[in-house]
Amino acid sequence: MLSFRRRFVLAHFMVTAVTLCVAAVMGYWVLARSVHAQLDAAVLALAETEAGILAESRGQPVSVHEGTPGHGPFSFVRLDRLVQIIDGEGRVLARSANLGAAQLPASTGVLRQLAKGETVFETVYGFGDEPVRLVSVPVHVAGSLCAVQVAGSLDDVNHVVASAALLFLGLGVCLVLALGTTSALLTRRMVVAIDDIVQRARKIGQASLSQRLPHSDSRDEIGRLVETLNDMLGRLEHAFEAQRRFTADASHELRSPLSRLRAELEISLRRPRSAEEYKQALASCQEEVERLTLLVDELLVLARLDAGQERSPPDVVHLNQLLAEAVRRLEPAAQEKQIRLLHEDGPRIEAAVGAGPVNLVLGNLLDNAVKYSPPGSSVTVRVGQDAATAFVTIEDDGPGLSQEDLPHVFDRFFRGTAARSTEVAGLGLGLALSQAMIRAHGGHIEVANGPHGGACFVLHLPQAREGLD
Repeated sequence: MLSFRRRFVLAHFMVTAVTLCVAAVMGYWVLARSVHAQLDAAVLALAETEAGILAESRGQPVSVHEGTPGHGPFSFVRLDRLVQIIDGEGRVLARSANLGAAQLPASTGVLRQLAKGETVFETVYGFGDEPVRLVSVPVHVAGSLCAVQVAGSLDDVNHVVASAALLFLGLGVCLVLALGTTSALLTRRMVVAIDDIVQRARKIGQASLSQRLPHSDSRDEIGRLVETLNDMLGRLEHAFEAQRRFTADASHELRSPLSRLRAELEISLRRPRSAEEYKQALASCQEEVERLTLLVDELLVLARLDAGQERSPPDVVHLNQLLAEAVRRLEPAAQEKQIRLLHEDGPRIEAAVGAGPVNLVLGNLLDNAVKYSPPGSSVTVRVGQDAATAFVTIEDDGPGLSQEDLPHVFDRFFRGTAARSTEVAGLGLGLALSQAMIRAHGGHIEVANGPHGGACFVLHLPQAREGLD
């Protein structure tokens, strides 16, 4: 199989050659018609002039007017023009001196056409040493039909056409060779650049994703290709780095409860213990197992979200009602910490999402707000909408987020400064899971510090379109 370079050069060469051949043939045809038309016009003009003079020569003998410059009212230069006058039967009445004793042909068909008053053009071969172009023009003299015949040599015309053919052929060959060579050089340059990109790309593996393809700062197609590949490498590097970090964090989070569970079991098995001590050990192991179960469940949900397997068809949900239900579920935990949940209700607002994911996300956001709010403070929740989205705002009176923590709030296994400095339990997956679930349903979550301190989470959801079931 031919390489891309050779196929490209061959295709370009064939297209160029065919185009030039068609152009050369058309040019040759137009030139040949033009040169023959000029000869026809010249012999016709001479024949018509002779016919006009003959028609006005009343009572004078029929003759061919061959005046010379300065003698008589007419001057015809007939070095290669042969003139003769014939009657309706084809008999010669007069002829030019350069015709000598020869006679221009007048076939029966030509005589019939002349009798009908038609001007006849024909090419005569075998008359002399070269072909001639012959025109016969009918004219009436003293009531009888005559005809003026003028012949011109085609030798010059044929020479011009042949020279043009050689010229077109030479130019065509030169152009094909020049364009073919240029195409081969340009293609070689292009293919060499692509080969360089391929060789560099083959050297980039999972362990060297930080490398980039060489860029020549050109804005052509190859330059844009290199930019696109470098952007893709950047996204792959970020994805692999996130995957490695996620794997390391998941391993760490799984190892901690497993280590505690193993230590608890080893301590319990070192010596016989009372039933109460065994009960306490089993209760502690149960807590670690529940923590592991929750962690594995959340990891499975994140894995399915990454694979696009957790996207349910959108439904119309009543956000006010869902938020009120979430507030009621968190009310006992808030009362235990003496925190007030302020629900600012408003007009009915609907969103096009799944009720299950929104319930889970609202529960996670409210749970975080309650966990990190000091006793005696309040958490404010409200529903609103703008031109494009419906949104839920959850604002607490907690310590807020540092500027270093804000960009990483939704990273997996990330726990901010406030979370690490308190004894609040958590895996660092709740917000990451919430963001992933909402993005899978066409929304997103924003976070910022409120104007009076504390964190402010805004859940943006697509509005329900009219007619959506």
